[in-house]
Parts: sequence; C-alpha cells; structure tokens
Amino acid sequence: MTLARYVTRRFLLMFGIVLSIFIALMLLIDVVEQARRMAGTPFGFGAAAELAALNVPGGVYRILPLIVILSAIALFLALSRSSELVVIRAAGRSALRLLMVPVGVALVLGVVAVTVFNPLVAATTKRYEERSAGFFRSSESVLSVSPEGLWLRQGGAEGQTVIRATRTSLDGLQLFDTTFVTFAAGGTPLARIEAAEAELATGAWRLTDVKRWALTDANPERSAQSDAVVMLPTDLTPAGIRDSFGAPSNISFWDLPAFIASLDRAGFSARQHRVWFQMELAQPLLLAGMVLLAAGFTLRHSRFGNTGLMVLAAVLAGFTVFFLRNFAQVLGDNGQIPILLAAWSPPVATVLLSLGLLLHFEDG
Repeated sequence: MTLARYVTRRFLLMFGIVLSIFIALMLLIDVVEQARRMAGTPFGFGAAAELAALNVPGGVYRILPLIVILSAIALFLALSRSSELVVIRAAGRSALRLLMVPVGVALVLGVVAVTVFNPLVAATTKRYEERSAGFFRSSESVLSVSPEGLWLRQGGAEGQTVIRATRTSLDGLQLFDTTFVTFAAGGTPLARIEAAEAELATGAWRLTDVKRWALTDANPERSAQSDAVVMLPTDLTPAGIRDSFGAPSNISFWDLPAFIASLDRAGFSARQHRVWFQMELAQPLLLAGMVLLAAGFTLRHSRFGNTGLMVLAAVLAGFTVFFLRNFAQVLGDNGQIPILLAAWSPPVATVLLSLGLLLHFEDG
C-alpha cells in the first residue's frame, strides 16, 4: 500500500508538470494568434487573453492521451535512473504488478476527464464561440435542435430570419412543416411565413403551400396571402447548415444522448455524435493503454543503454496511436466502419499490443 501511494504520487506529479507545460505553451501561442486576429480592432490584449483562456481547455483535452504517455515516460525514466525499479523488483514486485498502480491512476484520470473536464471544455468552447462572434461581429447562421424541432437563423446587418421546422431530410436540403419569421435590423418583426415544405436551392428557399402574414399590419390575418410556391432569398448552404451544429466535442458528455435523440427526431444523421460518444466512453481505456505503451519501451534499467532511442520509440508509438485513433474516427464518421469498431479498436489494440511488448521484454 505504501509503494502504491508513492508511485501514485510520483505519477500525478509528473502528470501535473507535463500538463502545466502544455497549458503554458498553448496559452502563449493562442494569445499571440488572438492578438493577430484582433489587429486593427479596438480590442486590446485583455480580450485576446480572454479568448485564449477560453480556447485552450479544448486543445488540452484533445491531446490528453499524448500528455498521459509523456507523463508515464517521465515517471518510468525517473524510477529507472534512481534505481528504484531495481529495488522494487528485488523486493519481490514484478513489473506487471507495479504497472497496476499507474494504469489504475490513468483509468481514474480518464473517468474524471470524461465526466468532469469534458463538460467544462464544452462550456468554455461555447463561450469562446460567443465571445469570438461578438468581437469579430460574425453573422454566421445558428442552428439548434430541440424537442420542438429544428431551429435556424439566417441573415446579417439588414435583418434576421428565424426558421423552425418539425423535421428535415438527412442532407438538410428539405424542411417540413416550416415557419419563417423575418425581423428588421432593429429587431421589429416584419412577416411570418408558414410552408408545408421548404427546399434549399442555390441562393433561396423554395417554399411550397405557403401562407404569409404581414406582422406590420393592424390585422395580419385579414391581409394574409396564400401561394403555391414562393422563393425566399438566403445565404445558407447545405455545408453551412451542417457546420452550424459545431463539432460533437462542443457538446457536454452528459448532454450527448439527449442531443442524439433530438437529431434523430429532427431527421438528421447523428452518426458523428454517436462515434464521439463511444470514443468518450473508451477514453479511460485509451489512457491506460498509453501508460502500458510507455512502460513497454521505458520500463527498463537505464544501464541497459539506448535509453534515448527507447524514449523516442515510445513517443513515436504514442503519436501513431493518436493518429490511428483520429483516422478511425474519420472512418466511423463517414460510415466506412461500424461505430463501435471506430471508437474501441484503437484503445483495445493499444492495450493488447503493449501487454505483448511488456511480456516479451519481461519474460521473453
């Protein structure tokens, strides 16, 4: 128990050091980038620092597996150079038994990251997008999905149009049971349009079975007009509608199941969000695999030589796993491989290959 507490404390210390270094570097780089974007605007260094502080947690969360493997490499190198590994083995503890402690810590870190840090990242990312849009006067469309259906906003300085639809086609080109409410630049409602179907064409919505009310009239129902087809100008595109969802990583882990259900009800494909949800569930196993991978290359006495080469191999192996995980995610998002295979195969393969490598060096 004393040895377990000691190794846990050393691993958490290494993790804290590596995490702090990455946060500092990423914060510095992001502040410089935000300051460059704000060149020529009335906003100063404080605004750039605020945006950078809101943007950095998302970047740190994305590279968390790399931070864990670097922390594990630093831990095992420190134990090796101080000959503590020799003492631990002389006391009758095998290497695999020793690894149970940092692997368990990595599993706990993964659970905490998914359940606690993930919602924090989603909140800061959302706040970053809101603040960035306010600083740079962005007029991009906004899309949200709720139990009442799909909501869209389009327009710019001349006015806004709010769109609600009960459901949509998978590609987002057709909306059904739609309502369009147009507003002037000052926020005054101008008109309400209801249509049985709205199809997105180039530069316009093609509305069918339309009824229009002029909200500026004293009696909108008396002046209401009905038409078979109406063309309503828009700057929306199918790609713009899909991009308005934002990345699945911008949604809290706890809110993902309800959001996926809302997408299904609205008629959108929720495959990307399902892949991301499964990847989040597999995150603790991936972090444990990263610890095992680091141990496979660096859990050896430094007097054996080639320490630098083994560290380089461990780092390259970690980057390879990170790349393959992202590649599997892309394949899963595109429907090339099943969702569970895309999310779980990289961490499972990492654990199995690392265990094979450890058994080869320890008992081979």
